[in-house]
Amino acid sequence: MTTTNTPFRMTVLGCATPYASVDNPCSGYLVSADGARVWVDAGSGTLAELQRHVRLDELDAIWISHLHADHSADLLTAYYGLLFADIRLAAPIPLYGPPGIADRLAHFLTNTGSRSPVESAFAVEELHDGHHVRVGALTLTSRAVEHGIPAFALRVDDPAGRSLVYSGDTAPCPALTGLADGCDVLLCEAESDRAPATEDQVHHTPEDTGDTARSAGVGRLIVTHVGRALTPQQAVSRAATRYAGPVEYATPGASFAVGRGHPRNRSTP
Repeated sequence: MTTTNTPFRMTVLGCATPYASVDNPCSGYLVSADGARVWVDAGSGTLAELQRHVRLDELDAIWISHLHADHSADLLTAYYGLLFADIRLAAPIPLYGPPGIADRLAHFLTNTGSRSPVESAFAVEELHDGHHVRVGALTLTSRAVEHGIPAFALRVDDPAGRSLVYSGDTAPCPALTGLADGCDVLLCEAESDRAPATEDQVHHTPEDTGDTARSAGVGRLIVTHVGRALTPQQAVSRAATRYAGPVEYATPGASFAVGRGHPRNRSTP
């Protein structure tokens, strides 16, 4: 295992759902480590926050969990920025997203008889269960999760053995628990106040979030994508009843170090 003092950070661009709030855009994160910069989810309002840290043409990749607007809508304005503004793009930015992402973007962006040249802005590669790709020194691994539409969770590993897992939007599922096994930081959604009584579950409750963290034996839990029926404090407190390790909220604008400072925890409080 390579050791490095290079910071590995996850910056919260926003985590509101299902629409942006004042001072909190929808879901989006900047993952940066070992010189690589990845925009993870591009919900409404996150493009503006992204530019506090990096220009669009300085990104090494974009990764999209699923095609709900609160996770992907700012790809539309990013397209205009990359092709028709002050950016001179040397090559299309790698875009990893669910099947059909290129046609979905083109359908919205096309205003004439000719299809918009989405691929001039984005080098699109569709995700599948078990997808692996290297972005600089980072390894990105995607697993299909349970959200009622094609949706993926992400694991980012660096050469020093540090790891971040992002749930995307999903019900609790073995794929997410397996992907997060032993990771340093789990960034996990807690959208639902309670699980539905009759419909299929497509999100975590805070208790589910704690259960996933405990079952995976993660070092640290960051609760994100908290639904409107909950406060962040309620979500954190409820998750902490199921997971004995450190639990924090993904405060918009906060930047979290990903490291191996916390023991893996599979115990209950």
